[in-house]
Amino acid sequence: MDGNGRWGIQNKGSRNLGHRAGLDTIESIIEETIKQKISYLTLYTFSTENWKRPQKEISYLFSLLENFLLTKIEKLQKNKIRLKIIGNKKKLSTRLKKLLIESEKKTSLNSKLQINLALNYGSKEELLNAIKNINKKKQIINAKNIDKNLYTKDIPNPDILIRTGNTKRLSNFLLWQIAYTEIFFEKKLWPDFKKNDYKKIINNFKNIKRNFGAI
Repeated sequence: MDGNGRWGIQNKGSRNLGHRAGLDTIESIIEETIKQKISYLTLYTFSTENWKRPQKEISYLFSLLENFLLTKIEKLQKNKIRLKIIGNKKKLSTRLKKLLIESEKKTSLNSKLQINLALNYGSKEELLNAIKNINKKKQIINAKNIDKNLYTKDIPNPDILIRTGNTKRLSNFLLWQIAYTEIFFEKKLWPDFKKNDYKKIINNFKNIKRNFGAI
């Protein structure tokens, strides 16, 4: 969901207001995801590299997330949406960790849509942790066991990856899981990404013949 900060500077004179506008896009995309009968939606919310940002911006981002969990959890519950956190929770505040655990527990039985929040997430760290867990369990290091020890162990690999913000890189996101994912780079900044843009990508995806390495 790239481009919030740039959008904020361009339109509101503030990176933080761009992050606030990005929340509206999230709600819109969630609505369309349900309409499209898509079962899983993963949102890259905060990466392990994002800690390098100014502390004021980091604090604002986490306050937005806390507010979202406090005010929108009932709506998620009503719409039968399950919330799952992927990433390292250890570095997060006690208050936020508690909210995340409560939100996951409260929505755990919902099955219409699973939203995976990639929070303090980094794919390289995820892979290193998986290998450490495999060694700890004295398992063989192979693809099957790596899959079983990732944050995404019970989540299907994504069919589509969308990156907004006119940047063509993966930025340490689901590097293992996207081996056969169709990738779409979108020029629009995240707050400008609308339902029709999303639908266009989904329709384009439906027309792709996926061979998964075969002829």
